[in-house]
Amino acid sequence: MHEIVLFSPKAALDATANLHGFIEMCRDKLTVFGSDLPFQQDVWDVTDAVKTNGHGSKRVRITFSNTATVSEKNLVNQVMMQEPFLSFSKAYIRYMHGMRPTKIIHNRVAALRALETALSENGTAPNPVQVDSRILNRAAQLIVEGFSDGAAYRVGGQLELINTFMSENRLTTVRTSWHNSIKRPSSAVRVGKEFDERRADKMPSLAALDALPKIFHLATKPADVIPVSVAAILLSAPDRISEVLMLPAECEVRENRKGKDPAYGLRWWPAKGAEPMVKWLIPSMMSAVEQALINIRSVTDEARRIAKWYELNPSQIYLAPEVIYLRGQEWLSMTEIGKILGLGSSSASNWCNNNAIPKIQYDGKKGSFARFSDVETVVVAQLPPGFPCLDPVTGLKYSEALFVVLQNQLDTRRGTFECMIESVTIGQINTGLGSRVEHGHDSVFSRLKFTEDDGSPISMTSHQFRHLLNTIGQAGGLSQLDLSKWSGRVDIRQNEAYDHLSAGQMLEKIREAVGGNDMFGPLAELPQKALIRRDEFARLVIPTAHTTEIGYCVHDYTSSPCQIHMDCIHCQDLVCIKGDTEKTTRLHQQLEEAKGLVAKAKAAVEQEYAGGNRWLEHHLSTVDRLSQLCTIMDDPSVPHGAVIQLAAPQMVMHTQQPAVKRIDPAEDEQARMQANARALMRNMS
Repeated sequence: MHEIVLFSPKAALDATANLHGFIEMCRDKLTVFGSDLPFQQDVWDVTDAVKTNGHGSKRVRITFSNTATVSEKNLVNQVMMQEPFLSFSKAYIRYMHGMRPTKIIHNRVAALRALETALSENGTAPNPVQVDSRILNRAAQLIVEGFSDGAAYRVGGQLELINTFMSENRLTTVRTSWHNSIKRPSSAVRVGKEFDERRADKMPSLAALDALPKIFHLATKPADVIPVSVAAILLSAPDRISEVLMLPAECEVRENRKGKDPAYGLRWWPAKGAEPMVKWLIPSMMSAVEQALINIRSVTDEARRIAKWYELNPSQIYLAPEVIYLRGQEWLSMTEIGKILGLGSSSASNWCNNNAIPKIQYDGKKGSFARFSDVETVVVAQLPPGFPCLDPVTGLKYSEALFVVLQNQLDTRRGTFECMIESVTIGQINTGLGSRVEHGHDSVFSRLKFTEDDGSPISMTSHQFRHLLNTIGQAGGLSQLDLSKWSGRVDIRQNEAYDHLSAGQMLEKIREAVGGNDMFGPLAELPQKALIRRDEFARLVIPTAHTTEIGYCVHDYTSSPCQIHMDCIHCQDLVCIKGDTEKTTRLHQQLEEAKGLVAKAKAAVEQEYAGGNRWLEHHLSTVDRLSQLCTIMDDPSVPHGAVIQLAAPQMVMHTQQPAVKRIDPAEDEQARMQANARALMRNMS
């Protein structure tokens, strides 16, 4: 475990001296990323420190290249950051990973790249001590130009953390208070081309959803069985793919229920902080998930058996029963090596060349030979990192994991190795689902001749199922708390990013509640008195709707603009959905603010401020209506998903106000002149 050392700046030193001290401490004293970290090198391999599930043997590397060349695939073409910013970036990354570890470490590096570019634009060497609000604003602008909206917001947050750290530790000449100016993408707008494109990007297409059940029954090859079986599991609950790939082989749970069919679920370890759980499945998906697990085990049983063999024999090569007789031989022909590996003799020869295994002519026999011990050494060295443990957090072993296969078993372009194993990766699942079809990789859809309606290839990712099920849950009225728990989230606010209800779906939800048991307010009674169908009335009463801070506005803007200047709480067109935690929180916040305004209005009335009475009356009405609405939202007897509407407020109309005599300006001027004349005569007398 690495040792954490706190950096303590010296007040007597200037920013440059503190910067040098910080770099020196991080280089010489910290053990984050390992005590043997090659600090002076510009590429760090931090795989052992940054654990990411579902990526197999993929290495995690940090490259300290600049913004202009970071996209270059060849490292030779990448240009590194300039000093002294380069050394500061290395020190900051190492220090912050000890203080605030993260799996998305590249967002920090991206923020540092933008800051280095902003500092370099004046033509001088980028010096961290020169960071100020102007440089930070320019860096934020570069981030917006180079990233999508969501990624820019997250990288901008890292830029704010960098500035806070530098200011608090006196690493800049001028201490700067700067906050991330990049706006978080809002999901409030649910109409228009932008929303439609975002929704299509986050959700699987109808063609994909229609093809998957057919492929589920048609798939026979491992490269098809595994991705489509994972899809079946992901369609049963809004799971993260990294969680699915860490399932144990024995993950099923059945629980008898009195008077009901047995409950069926999967043992689950959420990836982002939630407690381990049994994720119970809805009855309609039970049979599909059961069959999916049977299909997966039929492909992966052999790999688990080999993994168990390697646990017991970690220094020996696994030999299949048909080649077990080769153990003990000193020399192997290319044909024999091919049988051990599961390859042809020509491929075996290439494999020996690629792994620097010496080949010789042996005892006058035809063909090349290699030592058994050399082959064994190379194969054993290819065991996955950390073997036999697949997930250090849960202690899951390869021999116990559901998703472990023979090496290259899911790769349709390469031969399968019969004596080596690997875990299934997120990339293999997404490739199977068509995420790389544009780059020439085939998918389960292309192999079985399924396309979009326009003939284009079907492309999707595993994460789209999570967005789909969350949106279905939102449409079905599932409470935000239940939706968060179902999805394995710690922070309920994260639900918003997965809510892709269209304006039409949201509008239909409100219409369905009109006149029913789930509607509270004037609209709940009107349809019962009307001699038309309920759905027809709903379309007449609620032709449109849009979201607001505290609910949904059903005002028809085609008939008239807003009549009360967005004072929503006093409007009869405001409807709220019980169970929307975010909007309920805002209601309570507005209630507390309104109570504070009442107190100020009362003080103004006591001090006889002009118009104080009218403001007090308005704020008292606001508090009253917000209190009513909050009481209904907090009432446990009101079901989740209920649509709530307050009655129209009792407001004084202009026709009800007392008449005030209008004074003609001419008459008023004449009266003033007469009064002045009388006063002058009195003074003269």
